[in-house]
Amino acid sequence: MKKIGVLTSGGDALGMDAAVRAVVRAGIAAGAEMYAIYEGYQGMVDGNGMIRRMVWGDVGGILYKGGTVIGTARCDDFRQRHGRLRAAQNLLNHGIDSLVVIGGDGSLTGANLFRQEWGSLLDELVYNDQIPYDVAEAHRTLTVVGLVGSIDNDMWGTDISIGADTALHRITDAVDAISSTAASHQRSFVVEVMGRRCGYLALMSAIATGADWVLIPESPPNLDAWENKMCSVLKNGRENGRRDSIVIVAEGAQDRHGNAISCNYVKQVLEERLQEDARVTILGHVQRGGSPSAFDRNLSTLMGTAAVDAIMSGQVTGEATLIGLKGNKITHASLEECLAKTKEIGEAIKSCDYGRAMELRGRGFQEAFQTVRTLVRAIPHDPAPGQKQRRIAVINSGAPAPGMNTAVRAAVRLGLDKGHKLFGISNGFSGFAEGEIQELNWMSVNGWAYLGGSELGTNRHIPANSDFYKIARNIEEHNIEGLLIIGGWSAYVAALELYQRRDNYPAFNLPIVCFPATIDNDLPGAELSVGADTALNSIVDSVDKIKQSAVASRRVFVVEVMGERCGYLALMGALGTGAERVYLHEEGMRLTDLAKDVESLVDGFKSGKRLGVIIRSEGANDTYTTDFMCTLLEEEGGDYFTARKAVLGHMQQGGNPTPFDRILATRLATNCITYLEEEIGKSEQVSACIGLQNGAFKFTEFHDMARLMDMENRRPKQQWWLTLRPIARMMANGRSHEKLV
Repeated sequence: MKKIGVLTSGGDALGMDAAVRAVVRAGIAAGAEMYAIYEGYQGMVDGNGMIRRMVWGDVGGILYKGGTVIGTARCDDFRQRHGRLRAAQNLLNHGIDSLVVIGGDGSLTGANLFRQEWGSLLDELVYNDQIPYDVAEAHRTLTVVGLVGSIDNDMWGTDISIGADTALHRITDAVDAISSTAASHQRSFVVEVMGRRCGYLALMSAIATGADWVLIPESPPNLDAWENKMCSVLKNGRENGRRDSIVIVAEGAQDRHGNAISCNYVKQVLEERLQEDARVTILGHVQRGGSPSAFDRNLSTLMGTAAVDAIMSGQVTGEATLIGLKGNKITHASLEECLAKTKEIGEAIKSCDYGRAMELRGRGFQEAFQTVRTLVRAIPHDPAPGQKQRRIAVINSGAPAPGMNTAVRAAVRLGLDKGHKLFGISNGFSGFAEGEIQELNWMSVNGWAYLGGSELGTNRHIPANSDFYKIARNIEEHNIEGLLIIGGWSAYVAALELYQRRDNYPAFNLPIVCFPATIDNDLPGAELSVGADTALNSIVDSVDKIKQSAVASRRVFVVEVMGERCGYLALMGALGTGAERVYLHEEGMRLTDLAKDVESLVDGFKSGKRLGVIIRSEGANDTYTTDFMCTLLEEEGGDYFTARKAVLGHMQQGGNPTPFDRILATRLATNCITYLEEEIGKSEQVSACIGLQNGAFKFTEFHDMARLMDMENRRPKQQWWLTLRPIARMMANGRSHEKLV
C-alpha cells in the first residue's frame, strides 16, 4: 500500500486546511494510507507523535477554517543535513516515501533539496545501522509534489497560489471601508499590503478598489522625482471631484535605484506637498486571517486531488512536481524549474533589472499593470495627432450581476484614454429603444469600481417588434459605431436578435461585443462570467452559517441556489462547503436517488452524524422541488433528524463584487475596448462574445455563438466544470469514479 505524508510549512495561507482535507480524502479514496506531519518540517524531524495516520473523519469540518490545523513552524534543523537525516528516518519508520508539501518558495525549496538528497540520506542511514538495507531499497525514491500555499502569489509556475484570493478579499474589504471615511474628510490614506518582493496583492487590489496610486517592487516609477508625479495625479483628481485619495504600497516597494519606499515616507510626501491630512494603515496579518474564500477552498480541493492523482498514477517520476493553475486548468510543472524562475525574479528586482522582473511575472501581470496606469489617472490623455475618435456605447442587460459597474467603469475610462467618446445606455434594451443615452466622462464612473448592482440600470427585456426600429434610429442619431453589451443570457439573445436583422436595419451593421456578466455562469464562449464568484462566496458564507445551526440541532438542510438549468453554482458551492449531495439539472433527479440519499442520511445519523447539507440547483427538477425534498426528509428522518429548507434567492445577486469579479471585469473590459477599436471602420466588421478560455481571453464570433448555445435549457452545450463532478462526490463520500449521467 502506498503511504503518503502531507505537511504545511512556512507562513500560513487561507485554504491550507482545504488542501490537507483534499489530499487526505483523495488518498484514502485511491487506496493509499495517509499521514499528516504536524508542525511542518519540525514535526518531520522530531518524529514520534508528530507523524499521525489519518482517517476520513479526521479532516471533517476543516474546509472553512483559516490557518492550518496540522500546524506550521520554522525549522532550523531541517536546513542542516543532520536534520534531514532524522526526517528521512522518521518517514521510513512509517513507510512513507511520498510527500505533498503545501507552502511557499522556501518550503518547496527545502522539499526539492530533500528529494535530491534522499538517496544519499538512505545510504547513510543504512551505513549507520539506523534502517535495514531492504527498507532503504524498498523506498529508494522519494516522490515530492508541491502546492503553493502563500498569500504573496510570488511563485513562478501558477497563475495564483492558495491563499492569495482570500488575502485580496481582506485587502479590498479594508480599502472599501477606508474609502468611505477618507471621502468623508477629503483625506488621503496610504495602505501597506503584504507580498514581500512581489507586487501581486498591491497591483490587483489597486484594480479591485479603484485606488489612485500604487507602488510595486517590479516596476517602480520611471522618474527619479516620482513623488512629484504622484502628487500631481492626486491633486488633479481632487480638482476634478475626487473626495478621497488611496495610495497602495507593496511592502517590498522601492524606487528605480533600489531604495525602499515606506508608507511613512509616502505619508510625509503627501502631507508636505498636498497640504492635507494623510493616514497610514498597515493591514498586516489581517490579510492571513479568517475563513478562506470560495475560490481558495475550491482551488485547494482541486490542487490537493491532483497532487494525489499524480502520485498514485505514477506521473511524478524523477523530478519533483509543482501543481499549478493556468486559467481554469490544473497544471503540472517541474518544481526545480519553478523555483529557479522564482529566484530569478527576486534577483532581477534586487539588481534593479525591472524589465526582466516584469517579463518573468508574465503577460497577465504586465497587462494588469498597464491597465492600472490608465485607471489611476485623474483625466484621460489628450488624443494623439491624427487619431480617429470612435463613438462606443455601453449597455447592461439581463439580471444584475456584481461586477457590472466595475466593467462599465473600466470600459469608459480605457476608451476615453484612447481618445474615443463613450455613451452609457440606461435601463437595458428598453432604455435603448426609448433613447435613454448619455455621453459619459471620466468622472461619470468615479467610485464605481466596488459598487454592486448596475448604476446604468438593467432588465431582461429582449427587443421585439417596434423596438428594432427605435434602436436603429437611436444608433443613427447618436452615430454609435460600436456597442458593448454587458450581461447574461437575455443580453446575448438580444445581441443575436440585432445581429440577425442587419439586412433590414443597416444601423445594426456595427461591431458588437457581448461581455459575460451573470451569476449563473451559463454563457457560450466563456468559462467564467463576472458575478459568479461573488454569488459563490455568498452561497459559501450562507451555508457555513447554516451548518452551525444544523450541527446544534441534528438537522438536515436542503439549500436551493440560483442558476436556472445551469448547475455551476450548485456544484461549485458543494465543493466549497463540503455538502454531502448536490442535485443538478444536467444529471437529472430520480426518486431512486432521493431514496438512497434518505437512507444514507438516516444511517449516518444513527451512527452519530450531527448535520447534513444538500445543495439543489433551482432548476434541477420541476417535480422534485425543494419543498418536496424537505417533506420527504422530514418524514423519513423520524427521531433521528429534522429537515429544513434554505432558499438563498436574490441575496446571491447582491453585495459588492469580490476582488476576483472586479479584476476579471476590468481585464475583460480592456480587451473589449481594444476589439471594438480595431473592428470599427473595417469593411467587414465582426461581432463576437468574449470569454476566458483555457487561460486566455478569446473572441467567439456571433455566427459560431448560436451553435454553442443550448437554447432549450439556456446554457452552453459544453460545460467544462462538469468534469469536476467526480471530485465533489469523492470529497463527500469517497466515491471518485462514478459515471456522469
